[in-house]
Amino acid sequence: MKLYYAAGACSLSPHIVALEAGIPVELEKVDTKAKRTASDQDYWLINPKGYVPALALDDGELLTEGPAIVQYLADLKPESGLAPANGTTARYRLQEMLGYINSELHKSYSPLFKPETPDTVREERKEYLRKRYRLLEERLAQHPWLVGDRFTVADAYLFTVTNWARHVALDLSEFPALLDFQKRVAERPAVQTALEAEGLKKAA
Repeated sequence: MKLYYAAGACSLSPHIVALEAGIPVELEKVDTKAKRTASDQDYWLINPKGYVPALALDDGELLTEGPAIVQYLADLKPESGLAPANGTTARYRLQEMLGYINSELHKSYSPLFKPETPDTVREERKEYLRKRYRLLEERLAQHPWLVGDRFTVADAYLFTVTNWARHVALDLSEFPALLDFQKRVAERPAVQTALEAEGLKKAA
């Protein structure tokens, strides 16, 4: 399989999950502005959505959207424990958390990366993010991981998105449990390997 990624983007999450599960994937870097791959292919022709991540499966299918990709990878290696079994309440809790991170955190960061975003909008988005992080802070103050008692794909996704805070000057110092979580995830061997492969080791 081939994972189309951009360094430090949300594609870091499936990259981490693949390594955690011991699933070999070929990496293909994408210039998300020029929409060209490292092998000089037109990325629009590969993924009409134009963004990462995208996972080219062995059967020729292309799977997109991070939450779907990480669950697919976890289900390839159920013994990894990266996702609870399908049909269980724990699996729906995982999907609940993935949906929350995707809609409430991930998308709220997007305008903060755009230089043309007005300061008023920028501050409103930061406050919105802090409000949404408070719920996760309460969870992480009581449990080391978001779902159950072990690391799952939701933790990889939260780590990836929260890593963006430093790049947009979002102060998260009021969330000590969240910051401890970030350090804990960053120390995992698979995460270290992914960060190094994407040239992000020093940023961890």
